[in-house]
Amino acid sequence: MKLQTTIPSSISEEHKELHRQLETAIESGGSTSAAAKIVAERLHSHFKKEEEFALPQLGLLTQLAQGKASQDMRDAITLADRLKADLPQMLEEHKAIVAALDELEKAAKSENKPGAVEFTEKLRMHAQNEEEVMYPAAILVGEYLKLRLEE
Repeated sequence: MKLQTTIPSSISEEHKELHRQLETAIESGGSTSAAAKIVAERLHSHFKKEEEFALPQLGLLTQLAQGKASQDMRDAITLADRLKADLPQMLEEHKAIVAALDELEKAAKSENKPGAVEFTEKLRMHAQNEEEVMYPAAILVGEYLKLRLEE
């Protein structure tokens, strides 16, 4: 059976908002725009990976917290195992994104673009939240399902 879940809407909406803010920085012109384009290049493939295998299993958290685990959730194990295997690469991508954010922040401050500076702060916090909460939770979903479904 196929995993019947989606990325929690709060995370999807946050990704969309970050993309909107990044697009605004790109459209702002100058060195801020050039730096924002580099952030966009690094962010795009990273977000695709997250949406593919790092975040969908989080949609099961509410059901799992209610004690509901079923065989149709098995795909979450595969996703979690892939995240676990790819975690070092995902964290390296975060480092590269943060390095690009540092350059964007410098450019935005020098060009007095507070919206772009605010974006850099939000994206840094988003990455930290993924590293400290979302990725571990996504891996735990898979580990929990392994235990529950193999009883």
